[in-house]
Amino acid sequence: MELSPGAVRALHLAAQGLLAPGCGGATKDDVLATIRRMGALQIDAINVVTRSQYLVLWSRLGRYDPAWLDELLAEGRLFEYWAHAACFLPSEDYPLFRRGMLDGARWANTWLAEHPDVVGRVLAHIRERGGVQAADFARADGRSGGWWDWKPEKAALEALHTAGEVMIARREGFQRVYDLRERVLPGWDDAATPCAASARRELVLRAVRALGAAPARWVHDYYRLPRRPVAATLTALAAEGALCCARVAGWDEPVYLHPDHLALAEAAHEGALAPGRTTLLSPFDPLVWDRARAEELFGFAYRIEVYTPAARRRYGYYTLPILHGDRLVGRVDPKAERRQGRLVARAVHLEPGVATDDALLTGLAGALRDLAGFLATPEVVVERTDPAGLLPALRDRLARCE
Repeated sequence: MELSPGAVRALHLAAQGLLAPGCGGATKDDVLATIRRMGALQIDAINVVTRSQYLVLWSRLGRYDPAWLDELLAEGRLFEYWAHAACFLPSEDYPLFRRGMLDGARWANTWLAEHPDVVGRVLAHIRERGGVQAADFARADGRSGGWWDWKPEKAALEALHTAGEVMIARREGFQRVYDLRERVLPGWDDAATPCAASARRELVLRAVRALGAAPARWVHDYYRLPRRPVAATLTALAAEGALCCARVAGWDEPVYLHPDHLALAEAAHEGALAPGRTTLLSPFDPLVWDRARAEELFGFAYRIEVYTPAARRRYGYYTLPILHGDRLVGRVDPKAERRQGRLVARAVHLEPGVATDDALLTGLAGALRDLAGFLATPEVVVERTDPAGLLPALRDRLARCE
């Protein structure tokens, strides 16, 4: 099979649940199914609009109850661990990540071995009193504690979590509640942990399935796996028929396809997959978290500018890419002003050459209105646009959507 680059984009969007407009009426099971489809949901604390994990789900499901995500964690249907970054992960994938806890948590095990007193104190506290937050331990050294200047108990909790000795039982607000692994995951036996090669094989299969169609260079980043072993694993999986290969017109190397997506790939090949969603994406959405992949596949050069000095920002503090059909056509610099009940788009930037036709105006206005409804900030204000001529047309379309 030979796919066009457009077919690869359509297949990628379909695999990510971003092909067609949402049908509404999302349930808690839909939240879990969406995370299973993506394989991992990255967690981030920035809350200028809403935290990334909630925004990624909104982009796929439309309006839903954000409390469902926290409930799924507390119910043990999700767990938190390092994957692409800190992520919510389906609980059935725990064995794959347990292997990494046992084999790869070197810094954590070193820290734990070097600080036995604080580790013993923290574990005794948890055993006696149950789940704890880092805030439950008062800082005794007189320092304020920056992002990486953790108090010893916080460092112990993070090391214990990385090593798999404690897990995140639930969150209270955004704060993690740590508890012993045997309480959070009763009945787990390390004898069920797969070997490193088997765990890598399964994670590679999940990455290819989540990507839809992927050359080898895209696969390792999805779960942050070592590049060389992943390349060898892909070759072996294709040789045994666990993955399929296809050519892409104009590309130098083949793409890998998961058997679950062969029917979708055939539909993409025949032009029968029609991307029709317009939405806004988190900077940490799987569609764009690999910036090189986003540029290669969509021609969209993207960076988050939260760490760029304000005077040097080109687009804004926390811009959200605009997905329109099978293209990333621009970005919005938004801020949710919750007390005032409004969502402010401080700027809307379109990519050069993007036509401001009726479909784009309708889709973008609808996405802004839907996001405002999800955030309970019903008023939408657009302050400026690039090109400037977009501003009156977009404001008019927003008014029609009220």
